[in-house]
Amino acid sequence: MKKILAAALLLSVSATPLAASAPSYDSTAPVAFMKDLSSGAVLYDKDADRRIPPASMAKMMTTHVAFLLIQRGELSLDQKFTVRPETWEKWHGPKAGSTMFLSPGEEVSVENLLHGIVTLSGNDACVVLAEGIAGTEEAFTDLMNKEAKRLGLSNSHFGTSNGWPDEGRTYVTARDLAKLAEATILETPDLYKRFYSTRSFTWGKTMGGQAIAQDNRNPILGKVAGADGLKTGHTAEAGFGFTGSAIQDGRRLVMVVAGLDSAGNRIKESVRFMDWGFRAWRAQPLFKRGAIVETAEVQLGSATTVPLVAPRDLAVTLPRTASGNVRAKVVYNGPIKAPIAKGQQIAQLIVATDDTGPQVMPLVAGEAVAEAGFFGRLWNGLKSFFG
Repeated sequence: MKKILAAALLLSVSATPLAASAPSYDSTAPVAFMKDLSSGAVLYDKDADRRIPPASMAKMMTTHVAFLLIQRGELSLDQKFTVRPETWEKWHGPKAGSTMFLSPGEEVSVENLLHGIVTLSGNDACVVLAEGIAGTEEAFTDLMNKEAKRLGLSNSHFGTSNGWPDEGRTYVTARDLAKLAEATILETPDLYKRFYSTRSFTWGKTMGGQAIAQDNRNPILGKVAGADGLKTGHTAEAGFGFTGSAIQDGRRLVMVVAGLDSAGNRIKESVRFMDWGFRAWRAQPLFKRGAIVETAEVQLGSATTVPLVAPRDLAVTLPRTASGNVRAKVVYNGPIKAPIAKGQQIAQLIVATDDTGPQVMPLVAGEAVAEAGFFGRLWNGLKSFFG
């Protein structure tokens, strides 16, 4: 059963309690969402569960799937895929939107295709990568939707690899886009750093033989300290959107804006929104990395309990001017069955404040606990019975 420790933790934020309301913000975007990944706090939610067309923000899922395949060793960065003439015919020229300027019959590495997707937003690069990985774009979208299900993106569906309008088959929500960004950042951090913060990329040549260099469209790169991702999107149907992330002083924020009416307003709102997230809120330290927060009961193990420790420095997100007390509890499915690996996530620290929803942070096993042998299980059973 799910066990909530009866002894809740009272964490003092300040010796002098002071009432403070959540910082106000009025986004100019019809849809907007912001989450502090460091604490799990949702800082802003404006129609974040409305289904919207993602436009090129769908490419975040194409990239995420490729990153996972690379991490698992099922795809390599130096692997090359050939640009099919039929794919080139469909995805070149003004009618095809953003392009990497691939050529028919060209062999392109996975690494360069990923730069073409992330930095250049190339619709052609997406389809070439999808066909190279899965044989057809349709088969690749099956992988995208399977991954969306794994991540719990319950209001998203992908009908294309690049977000091109498809009569509504492809849709997302701002909350789901933030979850997708979070998964990429946390599950494939090295690949995220390698590709998403690239400022420009050169591929293809003009009719005159000049190399074509294109800048990353990310509106906060170079404008917000610590900005390092992720992806813009634009179609007539979707308007101008952006999913972005930045890290400052150990706090990583993910933001989504959608439905803006111009590229200029997308830049202004993205910068203003992210600046608000860092300036209006602060992190209050709770536990240092490695600190024991609680202990959990163990079933059928060489030990009857295991320490629950902070896998990283843990902090609660509060309004900049807030002080007072926050309430916390440790939750786990218990008793936890052995074997347990050291560092395995087995519990959560859930922190409640007056100004945000629950802030959920991971807790891991501080020690390994082996599965007990017959006599060990018998002895533990007797101790439990008489205890």
